[in-house]
Amino acid sequence: MIFRTYQKVSLAKKKMANHKIDMLQIKQLLRLYSNGESKLSISNRLGLSRNTVRKYIGLFHSYQLTFEELSDLSVEEVEDLFETRELLPDSRENIAKNFFPYVSKELKKTGVTRYLLWQEYKEKYPEGYSYAQFCHHYRSWSLRITPSYHMEHKVGDKMFVDYTGKKLSIIDRNTGEIQEVEVFVSILGSSRLTYVEATLSQKKGDFIGSLVNSLAFYGGVPAAIVPDNLKSAVKKSHRYEPEI
Repeated sequence: MIFRTYQKVSLAKKKMANHKIDMLQIKQLLRLYSNGESKLSISNRLGLSRNTVRKYIGLFHSYQLTFEELSDLSVEEVEDLFETRELLPDSRENIAKNFFPYVSKELKKTGVTRYLLWQEYKEKYPEGYSYAQFCHHYRSWSLRITPSYHMEHKVGDKMFVDYTGKKLSIIDRNTGEIQEVEVFVSILGSSRLTYVEATLSQKKGDFIGSLVNSLAFYGGVPAAIVPDNLKSAVKKSHRYEPEI
């Protein structure tokens, strides 16, 4: 009886190991993982081996994607990222790397997105990377060229404030008049919790009002409020010691 039970368990494990995972299962696997499920629990719920679960979670981390970003991808794009295939030709990789400096420069312009630049890339190189692959390789290239410094923030320590570079517009429902508005943004250093508010100007009155509203939204006051080269927050300019 014990031997038969052991045989059944062994066969079940072998079947799980040989099971070919589809792209929808990958999304389900990573959704469960992002919701805090353990690898063992995911393995049991989806009928996958723990090695398979570990493999795709490892790939997910290596691509440095959030689950929200992954959810926006089509099944074909998920397949491009996770399906095992032969290495791409050097020419395709080199073409993309030569294109990336242009991408980096263009992304600094208002309204330019990676998707628009990928479309431009595909027009020039129809046999080039899919959008998902393009983003993955660009992210890897960008990290090598401009390594980032990870700064740890204490809870309740700093709130960063600034206005967006691009203005938005509001429409008067009675007159139809269109008016541009400034967009105030504050973000807590530790949790990254963000507050956004539109105002008619960046003048001191509007700025202070936005600060008060953001603190009310957070339900507390941080140790420091840090503006990013913000004219509204500077009382007296000075090259070394401006008065804030």
